[in-house]
Amino acid sequence: MTTKSKKELDVPKTTATIDQTKQILITGAGGALAQHVISILKRDYRIVAVDFRRRVELGEDIPSYKVDFNKRGFEDIFRTYEFDGVLHLGRMGLHEANRTRRYNMNVLGTQKLFNLCLKYNVHQVLVLSTHHVYGADAYNPALLDETFPLKASELTQDLVDSVELENLSTIYKWKHPDLHITILRPCNIVGPGVRNTISMLLSQKYAPILFGFSPLMQYIHVEDMAEAIATAFSQNKPGIYNVAPDDWVSYQDSLVECGCNRLPILSIPPSLPKVVAKLMNTRSFPEYLVNYFKYPVIIDGSLFRETFKWKPGRSLEEIFSYYREVK
Repeated sequence: MTTKSKKELDVPKTTATIDQTKQILITGAGGALAQHVISILKRDYRIVAVDFRRRVELGEDIPSYKVDFNKRGFEDIFRTYEFDGVLHLGRMGLHEANRTRRYNMNVLGTQKLFNLCLKYNVHQVLVLSTHHVYGADAYNPALLDETFPLKASELTQDLVDSVELENLSTIYKWKHPDLHITILRPCNIVGPGVRNTISMLLSQKYAPILFGFSPLMQYIHVEDMAEAIATAFSQNKPGIYNVAPDDWVSYQDSLVECGCNRLPILSIPPSLPKVVAKLMNTRSFPEYLVNYFKYPVIIDGSLFRETFKWKPGRSLEEIFSYYREVK
């Protein structure tokens, strides 16, 4: 840990009501999604927040730390607090580091997290994954359910850590059932504060498209996703679940609805879009995600919706109107 000494790890004073609840650890606290989750769960749980990027100010009742999962300081947090559960929402993004550093943080760091959960008798873990693990391929079926193979690492080496994080989580899920691991694979998360690839594209006045391609895409508002995470954690039904609404729209129609001007890029030969994306040198159109702007990755979220009696509350129009307004 880099921001607090061991002495400062003492649990802060809180109200009597909160003291009677369970205590949980939430990783990735600096992200918009995690902060929405915290705002929901703090009503029923005592929360400790960590992030590898920075220490996030979340109020006096929520201890917050900047910590590297692979450093010794991470275990100090487990020694200090008695966690009943962990929500692992923090991953190093594709734009934040090279493959080796991402692998060390996302895969080896997650393994360290699981081992600490075992060592300190944590009995519930929720892991946030991504629909990207399925891979964008011309032969994908219309709807991908949770049994479909994870092919992303076969299609691009830049997504190896995402697939390995999932594989690791699945291994621990079956090998250590007492951890009660839930894995969520959401579609594109968008909305205020979200800084992923698709959200950045929808925010721009000009966005690239590939000639001859306009794949169907799914979007979930960041607040709906936060509610889905909070619901899954509260109900504690271990398993692997896609999280997505039951509607979708083409990528180019999304851009039009968000008020974006489309910038066509030749898609032939197949290597050309990746070269252009690399030359553009921008987070909003990375070369390793080019196939996701060519082929659809539409996931079947019915299992999650039926298991947890959940449905999103924000429509596509509400999502698109936000991006129109921010331009």
